[in-house]
Amino acid sequence: MHGFVGAPASHPAPRLPLVPRLALRELRGGLRGFGVFLACIALGVAAIAGVSSVSRSLTEGLAVEGRRILGGDLAFSLVQREASLEERAFLDGAGRVSAIATLRAMAIADTGESALVEVKAVDGAYPMIGAVESEPAASVQELLAERDGTYGALVDPVLLDRLGLAVGDVVSLGNARVALRARLVSEPDKIAAGVGFGPRLLMSQEGLAASGLVQPGSLVRWTYRVALPGASGGERALERLEAEARQRLPDAGWQIRSRNNASPQFARNIERFTQFLTLVGLTALMVGGVGVANAVNAFVERKLHSIATLKSLGAPGGQVVAVYLTQVMIIAAVGIAIGLAVGAAMPFAVAHAAKSLLPLPLTPGLAPLELAVAALYGFLTALAFALGPLGRAHDVPVSALFRDEVDPAAKGPRLRYRLASLAAVAALVAVAVVFAYDRRVALIFIAAAAGAFLLLRLVALGLMALARRLPRPRRTAPRLALGNIHRPGALTPSLVLSLGLGVTLLVALAMIDANIRGQLTRALPAQAPSFFFLDIQNGEADRFEAFLAREAPQGTVERVPMMRGRVVSLKGIRASDYKAPEEAAWVLEGDRGLTYAAKPPEGSTVVVGEWWPADYAGEPLVSFDRELAQELDLTVGDRLVVNVLGRNIEARIANLRTVEWRTLGINFVMVFSPNTFAGAPHMHLATLTANGVGKRVDEGAVMRALAKEFPMVTSVRVRDALDAVNDVVSQLAIAVRAASSVALAASLLVLGGALAAGHQARLHDAVVLKTLGATRARLIGAFSLEYGALGSATAFFGFIAGTISAYVIVTRVMRLSFTFEPGGALAAALLAIVVTIGLGLAGTWRILGQKPAPYLRNL
Repeated sequence: MHGFVGAPASHPAPRLPLVPRLALRELRGGLRGFGVFLACIALGVAAIAGVSSVSRSLTEGLAVEGRRILGGDLAFSLVQREASLEERAFLDGAGRVSAIATLRAMAIADTGESALVEVKAVDGAYPMIGAVESEPAASVQELLAERDGTYGALVDPVLLDRLGLAVGDVVSLGNARVALRARLVSEPDKIAAGVGFGPRLLMSQEGLAASGLVQPGSLVRWTYRVALPGASGGERALERLEAEARQRLPDAGWQIRSRNNASPQFARNIERFTQFLTLVGLTALMVGGVGVANAVNAFVERKLHSIATLKSLGAPGGQVVAVYLTQVMIIAAVGIAIGLAVGAAMPFAVAHAAKSLLPLPLTPGLAPLELAVAALYGFLTALAFALGPLGRAHDVPVSALFRDEVDPAAKGPRLRYRLASLAAVAALVAVAVVFAYDRRVALIFIAAAAGAFLLLRLVALGLMALARRLPRPRRTAPRLALGNIHRPGALTPSLVLSLGLGVTLLVALAMIDANIRGQLTRALPAQAPSFFFLDIQNGEADRFEAFLAREAPQGTVERVPMMRGRVVSLKGIRASDYKAPEEAAWVLEGDRGLTYAAKPPEGSTVVVGEWWPADYAGEPLVSFDRELAQELDLTVGDRLVVNVLGRNIEARIANLRTVEWRTLGINFVMVFSPNTFAGAPHMHLATLTANGVGKRVDEGAVMRALAKEFPMVTSVRVRDALDAVNDVVSQLAIAVRAASSVALAASLLVLGGALAAGHQARLHDAVVLKTLGATRARLIGAFSLEYGALGSATAFFGFIAGTISAYVIVTRVMRLSFTFEPGGALAAALLAIVVTIGLGLAGTWRILGQKPAPYLRNL
């Protein structure tokens, strides 16, 4: 009645439900023991989020920068001819037009040294969009202008280094003298041009005309960029102009691209590489899931007294599982948040790092959908791998929980927890398939991953069964090692799974890398040509062949007519509408090399149909590569239309032939009957091959003599071309290794986590054995034998599985011949054994130093 009368009523603060309240209270003790758990989740989520975010930034960059990359709103490309007056009038009526010509030629220094260059001849309107950067800086037209009879050029610094030149020096290009007035730093439309075999040389079209390089039939691509007026540059205007071009000029034979697909091949490569890297990230998450399961198992072991206390106070088993599942998912959320933060920052890091190295159209920014998908991957992985270990405690009585340290319960989780775990796995699979670029590849990956998990589980069970049935050794160390492999709670399942996946991946990468490099080098010395010669004029073909016979008498010359054309239709279906598999779609994209022949080319064998007579004069016929014909669903009798020099030519497939492409000799997908192109202007293509195995042509002497006598002919050294390809392959290999290192890091984390999870059991073993008189050296020997046996058996399986995986990828996906190259793979397997023993002993060394007394008192 004194101090409490009239006091305002107090309202208790709202409280959380019991399960989250207990979970948060338990988490006050920190995240001890969840380091591997957090690292596995964060690593996988970061990989998926980062790859998806960078891909989105690149895709958006392509869309935003499409006009700059293409050089206009629309681009119309023609091969071996300029636009006719009618075609040019049509383009000029649509908007501002800039024309460029691209071709390969030889730049010849005054010293006589020469180098292949990718020539790009531009008009006065170039660039309509963006800017060209040069050193020294000046306007493009000023640098390319004629001065005292000499035209200027901007040049890739690589050419200066290759020929030992400097800015201001002069080179010969065909019949013209060209001054190298500046270094070419960047071009706004570089990505649209694709990858070339030589450095860029940018010059004016007037300079190109003075060089005499453009002749009837020359391999020149003319591209006309159209910039629509500002008010009429919408998407409908693009579609309308493209449709009008096809309708009014159906026989033009030009390839049309819009700013929306400025670089289709680059966009496809982004999608493919994104899928690959996403699958690598998913692999890391799945491997990390084993680490999650190990961590949760260890977590349950540490919480046995708390679980027993809760159950003794009346908490039902479902509520106990809910409390600890909540804790696990909160910890998983921390790992997911770390991974999302790293992934979200990755586009900005890539943009900063690649700014000065690559002309990537990267527009860094946050990608909410991609980050949400990555978070969903992490959440489902944590849930799928945590439910099983957590559900184990549901039905265990209190008395058994207190005994669990020395008598682990063999009973698994209830059916509902198993079904919930399977549902989470099914959801994970569904997310992987739904968001995949190629769902077929995603399904194959999931099936392979499931098969790998199952096989490794069987390997672990097999090792345990074998260890159980082997006779017990008389010596202490081998007997302890054998018992540790098959005893209850053994490390064998988790160790075999984590190590097996890592070794399989390492061996597969080593085998694939060795086979790709072998394909580039094995066939070259004995059967590949030394040179390809392009743009040999028809009237000089015989004189050129005589020149090679004189300058390289130790070589054999092969020469064929060559022109460029584009497939317009197959079986009456327009090429753009034809449903072609990805492996063969390249035949219908862009222009292809074409030839005619009276007899089958060297390296070809007719397998279906008949070759035409030497004096054939009927309807146009064509011979088609059999493998590509099967991919495109073509057979003898089907008809196709190609556009050559602005003229549509319909031909009937007369036969199919096999082609030995690996000799690097002259061959074509399509070979026509000689009467098909009667009277059409064309150039010749020739090769020079050394006679006999081990013999070589004096390439330097041939190039110097060629530069003097045939300055218009372009020579491509096969070794240089293969070196360029090898550089690209090496860069891809580095990228693949870097990406795969994420999965390898996850495997190492899981391996370390599995060993750490057995820390308590190892501690009790060491205490009891040391009490019974075992020395540290004897225990080290026993553990070394155990880890060595497990590592060797798992490495053996990984070696076999990795070799089979590499064989399938090389022969089925890459379609190359497979050669068993065990060197790098064996090194990977041996490294796995060393890592297993090293990590295992590193974790047990500290345990062996513990004194038995404190632990014996608590047993």
